[in-house]
Amino acid sequence: MSTEDGWIAHEGVESGGTKPSQDQRSGYCSRRGIYHSLLQLGEHNQIPTRPDLDIASFVLSQFPHSDHAGSRVALIDSVTSRQITYAQLRQSIKSLAAGLYHGVGIRKDDVVFVLSPNSLLYPTICLAVLSIGAVLTTANPLNTASEIAKQVLDSGTKLAISAPEEVHKLVPTGVPTLITTRSTDENSLSVEELIEGSDPLQAPKVQFLQTETAAVLYSSGTTGVSKGVILTHENFISILTLLKWTAQVTSSEDDVYLCFIPMFHIYGLAFFGLGLFCVGATIVLMPKFDFQAMLDAIKMHQVSNIPAVPPVILGLVKYTSNRDLSSLRRVTSGAAPLSKEVAEKFREKYPWVELRQGYGLTESCGATSFFVLHDQAKALPGSVGQLLPSFSAKVIDVETGLPLPTYREGELWIKSPTVMKSYLGNDEATAATIDSEGWLHTGDLCYFDQDGCLYIVDRIKELIKHNGYQVAPAELEALLLSHPKILDAAVIPVEDEEAGQIPMAYVVRANDFDLTEDQIIQFIAGQVAPYKKVRKVGFINAIPRSAAGKILRKQLVNQTQLSLSKL
Repeated sequence: MSTEDGWIAHEGVESGGTKPSQDQRSGYCSRRGIYHSLLQLGEHNQIPTRPDLDIASFVLSQFPHSDHAGSRVALIDSVTSRQITYAQLRQSIKSLAAGLYHGVGIRKDDVVFVLSPNSLLYPTICLAVLSIGAVLTTANPLNTASEIAKQVLDSGTKLAISAPEEVHKLVPTGVPTLITTRSTDENSLSVEELIEGSDPLQAPKVQFLQTETAAVLYSSGTTGVSKGVILTHENFISILTLLKWTAQVTSSEDDVYLCFIPMFHIYGLAFFGLGLFCVGATIVLMPKFDFQAMLDAIKMHQVSNIPAVPPVILGLVKYTSNRDLSSLRRVTSGAAPLSKEVAEKFREKYPWVELRQGYGLTESCGATSFFVLHDQAKALPGSVGQLLPSFSAKVIDVETGLPLPTYREGELWIKSPTVMKSYLGNDEATAATIDSEGWLHTGDLCYFDQDGCLYIVDRIKELIKHNGYQVAPAELEALLLSHPKILDAAVIPVEDEEAGQIPMAYVVRANDFDLTEDQIIQFIAGQVAPYKKVRKVGFINAIPRSAAGKILRKQLVNQTQLSLSKL
């Protein structure tokens, strides 16, 4: 591939022919304290700037030409082996868009709530909703009815689309609901029926701008409590342009991808709900993750590329004896940190597979950094790669607020056209996360090396990453404090080889030493999704706090590590 069509090194020469203050190797500009991406998009890979371009139109414009769309497979169900071609996918999207608009009355800016595991219909639903100017909001089907009700209310949902087995969680909200697949219930209307009964030629042509809202995805973000991240059509168009570029520069356009990452998450939505259709890829879709089913799917469908999370990579290291994974060529790790040790063991076991780690946030539409070159990723297993094209960054001293050069640790700030618009209805949280110059404060402690490679050292923010999901300690603490026999509580992360981290609660009991660890675990388990469950409980006389009343979590983390080391 030529540099014109792929990527070119960033030169960093300032205007007027003056001596550049940007280091050519690291991308760091000492004068402004900014790290610039060392990579640029080639002439034919530029991010579209047409103001009236929407994300659905952009994705559909990237589909294979009509001469090939009828034979090019877009999606394969890993369970049934049912296939959907690009031609069928386009028709389904257009038909559903027509049905939602003319049959259901969904209009521009209406919020559509999707509650479903991965399915062949999921990308169709997403693209149909976006194509009519409606706003997409997604949720984990493991969420409880109360968690779902909060999101429905906060987002201003006009219509819900749900898998049949999850509809009961939406009933208390009173929101009109479509089910995904047809039912024997005559009073239920399904997405399948809308697609079959609608004319794709009647899909509306709605005019809107790149700057308008495309989706509201819920994340605990950089400040703790779950908030709606407003992502625009511009954000998605930018990230999908970068995803298409990464596929080109890593020669993976013709790969067969395996999808078990949930599409309600930005990682899954960006890759499998939208992005990989821009490269004409084939996606083998698993309705839910199962390790043995994943291994079977790899062999049966000759999967060559897996966007994964660290626990899956750990599983591939530990539990795949005598399984044929010879078709695998590329594995990407994201959503949570991958340890250097696991990365090295993976490469030792699968020397023919390229393993790359990336980094991103919901607030950056899922991406920030990536390794273009496999040899570089292999040589630097602790790094999450270089800044993607269009990204710039600062490393800010958490004490002084000053920018830092290479190898100095500070908070990562980023700027890019992928950065969210704001948090929905939360000006305070938005102002705390995006400053007046447009820098997104990630809350992650990091540093850059001399080659512009990024290393995430720790989380300044207090979120717990459990199997790639974000768990907010503040949410669990609030529930713990609602227990009549608990005086005070704090929740911290405890490192776990399988899950990355697990939530542990420290509890101050109210003069009742009969309250047990199991009782507390069950108390929380009945109120939250499974990934948010408290897994360990410690009893303590007082929660350590600062003079301002802030919980001193680091003190509890250190205490826990010391206790565990003695076991």
